[in-house]
Amino acid sequence: MSESIELKFSEELLSRYEKCSKYLIPKDAYFQMIEDIRRASERKNTKSRHKYYLLSKYEVLQCGDVEKIIKKRQTLDETPVYYVSIEDIFDIVKRAHVATGHGGRDRMTKELQVKYDNIQRDTTELFKSLCLECQKKRKRPMTKGVVVKTILSTEFSSRGQVDLIDMQSMSCRAFKWIMAYQDHLTKFCVLRPLTSKRAAEVAFQLADILLLLGAPVILQSDNGSEFTAQIITELRSLWPELSIVHGKPRHPQSQGSVERANGDIKDVLVA
Repeated sequence: MSESIELKFSEELLSRYEKCSKYLIPKDAYFQMIEDIRRASERKNTKSRHKYYLLSKYEVLQCGDVEKIIKKRQTLDETPVYYVSIEDIFDIVKRAHVATGHGGRDRMTKELQVKYDNIQRDTTELFKSLCLECQKKRKRPMTKGVVVKTILSTEFSSRGQVDLIDMQSMSCRAFKWIMAYQDHLTKFCVLRPLTSKRAAEVAFQLADILLLLGAPVILQSDNGSEFTAQIITELRSLWPELSIVHGKPRHPQSQGSVERANGDIKDVLVA
């Protein structure tokens, strides 16, 4: 599998050679370039404009038995920056890709530019598009339940949403919580102060609100114990047609309307 990826990578770079000959160098042209730089550096030869260009931009560095082209250095102590052939680019980019933890184009380019001068961003982007590990990450399916279906109401009191606002950090005497009841269609809110989250107190205040406005067809709350307790369920005995539904655990988006109202109410009280 790795060989087929390397083959595709090299073939694609070779197909780009004519348009990008400044930084994409096939191996044959690479060796010829070394020979041209060496001849241009000989004093006895007459220097053409092309030879001056080669000498101003490149050097040949002997690395053991291998000769490599490097960027022209100002001093011998300067760290060499290499030019590599198309056939050698795959292994170099692969090492950088693994070293950056399968990083993106910019991380790979930053890693490579320290040592190599002719490996461009589009080359690293090409490698990333062929990497099997990166493709698996891209094709990972979306988690179910991320998108919340919009709740629509067409009549007053068809759906009511109830939630608690935590005011413990700004309590007023014994009152540390506020219960917010909202009609889903009109966004009309009724607030009640609470001293605690006990189900008995919540049920008492909720019954008072429902006697004031009338019971909705559907009463929606979160999964808090104050709303799931038996006392709340027994409110149904007063209103037999009342349906009590609960949102998903740790998922406030299912109660988006009343949750947004809670934020506004808290901001107003703080102001």
